Amino acid sequence: MKYLHTMVRVSDLDESLDFYCNKLGLRELQRKDVEAGRFTLVFLAAPGDAEAQVELTWNWDPEDYTGGRNFGHLAYAVEDIYGLCQHLMDNGVTINRPPRDGRMAFVRSPDGISIELLQRGTALAPQEPWASMPNEGSW
Repeated sequence: MKYLHTMVRVSDLDESLDFYCNKLGLRELQRKDVEAGRFTLVFLAAPGDAEAQVELTWNWDPEDYTGGRNFGHLAYAVEDIYGLCQHLMDNGVTINRPPRDGRMAFVRSPDGISIELLQRGTALAPQEPWASMPNEGSW
């Protein structure tokens, strides 16, 4: 048995790709438009880790998705949690749970999917503004 991917439904494919690729840093591996089913599948992965994929499913007919939190979360190990969180904030992403401990942070995708960011290896030393930044919203 082998893990293949996690699927999340997205309401706006362009907005979601902007978040997952341009802001979070994932890479698009494959895209498939299924006209008969009126949906598009886009497979993403972290650079250098094509084995663990996220499948974005975009249904062409509008739907409202609620309760992203009950999905749980996606988790990624990152090289510099402070640098990535700053990059995300600079691009308009709310840091819901800041990396106060230099180890863990949470953000949300445009569809409310929680994304956990974990510092690869040893936690970074606590530093401002992260150490005193409060939580915002839920994650």
